[in-house]
Amino acid sequence: MIFKIDSTSRDAVNAFITRQWVTLDMVVHGESIDLSTSDGFYSYENEEINGLITYRIKDNEMEILSLDSLLHNKGYGTELLNKAIHKARNIGCHRIMLITTNDNLNALRFNQKRGFNIVKLYRNAVDESRKLKPQIPFVGMDNIPIRREIELELIL
Repeated sequence: MIFKIDSTSRDAVNAFITRQWVTLDMVVHGESIDLSTSDGFYSYENEEINGLITYRIKDNEMEILSLDSLLHNKGYGTELLNKAIHKARNIGCHRIMLITTNDNLNALRFNQKRGFNIVKLYRNAVDESRKLKPQIPFVGMDNIPIRREIELELIL
């Protein structure tokens, strides 16, 4: 089942974020963002969170900050993303954007299959982000060096 993050779920959501991202801080575009206060939705089954999407709204745009699903190919990630898209439409957003890194081929594939388009590549952006969050690894998925941020968007 999908639930909106609220005060009763915040501690469990923050613990989930920390397990997935090491800290509650997400660094994107050279900005440190505190995910402990971000809005979003989570999927909950068997008395535990198994997926989470967080976002922020700015200037009639939704920026997806994180999307994690512990159970792949079960539809939880898609359901969470659809919930966020529905929310963005309901509040009048005209665009949803997100940033991922060049090693995250799963995120690139997942989001493009759901209508997102790659619109920008930020060369060496992750080197700058490491200055704010040194926990960002130098090598990521499939032994790919993490260097670039890739921006994707969905026009609503």
